[in-house]
Amino acid sequence: MEVEHDTKASRFVARLPEGIATLHYSMRAPSLMDIQSTFVPAAARGRGIGSALVKRALVHAHAEGYGVIPTCWYVKTWVDGHPEFAELLRD
Repeated sequence: MEVEHDTKASRFVARLPEGIATLHYSMRAPSLMDIQSTFVPAAARGRGIGSALVKRALVHAHAEGYGVIPTCWYVKTWVDGHPEFAELLRD
């Protein structure tokens, strides 16, 4: 599965047979990414797609030197299980 970064729409996208999975964000400042929501179609849940979206967004944030506000509850939960990304989180 490929996760694409749609910079114009401020989202990461995975195109699946069951539909489109997305992670939406906004830039609160030049180096501060607010991840606002993740969505995976019901028929595709439980297969790690949400995890792939979050990981791709956080790898991007790290590469760009961004901090991340985890407005989406799933992002915070995911980082709790992947502490190597905890340094990116901001309040």
